Amino acid sequence: MLLDPDAESSVAYELCQVVGRAILPYRTADAHGTAFFFQGGDDPVGEALLTAADLVGAAGGELGLRASVTEPAGVAPDAVAAAEIVPGWARFPDDGVAVLPTAGLHRYAGDGGWRWRVQPVPAGIAAGPEAVADLGADGSSAFVLAHGVRDDGSRPLEVAIERVVRDGDDVRITTELPPGYVGAPVFVVQADAAGDVSLYCLGLVLPGVDGHPVATFDRIGAVLSAAHGDA
Repeated sequence: MLLDPDAESSVAYELCQVVGRAILPYRTADAHGTAFFFQGGDDPVGEALLTAADLVGAAGGELGLRASVTEPAGVAPDAVAAAEIVPGWARFPDDGVAVLPTAGLHRYAGDGGWRWRVQPVPAGIAAGPEAVADLGADGSSAFVLAHGVRDDGSRPLEVAIERVVRDGDDVRITTELPPGYVGAPVFVVQADAAGDVSLYCLGLVLPGVDGHPVATFDRIGAVLSAAHGDA
């Protein structure tokens, strides 16, 4: 669904309010990206951190923290080293996705005297096969929530409004995104036959040239089940 500019701006604003605290910066010794919390169901065990598989596994992996995602104020560190979290990242290179069950993150926070205050992307808006099939070659408005990389090294939360297309089984953002956007969640808006409009989290951004493939949630479900089974 292609929205007009005013509607796109409204959706971008609402996304920041609703799931802004799901989004965290991630970096390694030689790359910057984004990770996000996803809640797979009512059971807290279903919560996970998601990002692109290409980002994790390298030395120096580190999850950045913003003051708004932890409490009480002033207790949490500025970043959490991936090596300190057990269980760690599970990589699924064939799907392009990495999953970190958040039990270790919550234990780490508790040991440090603080707790997470996040807004996970809920399973109820994860795009299923029908939502993915509704995408076409003409392009739909896509909203990417990510931590970009400024010249001074800061990592602000940003929203990029782009276009996403589907060609057969391939879903792709048509333009190259700035540094720091790989691993970030992608959202779309679609209308059903009755004209009712719904928001969907389509998936996450994968590395690319002159655009980016999207790992869609209709495929991520099996990856999440496998990661939690190994946790």
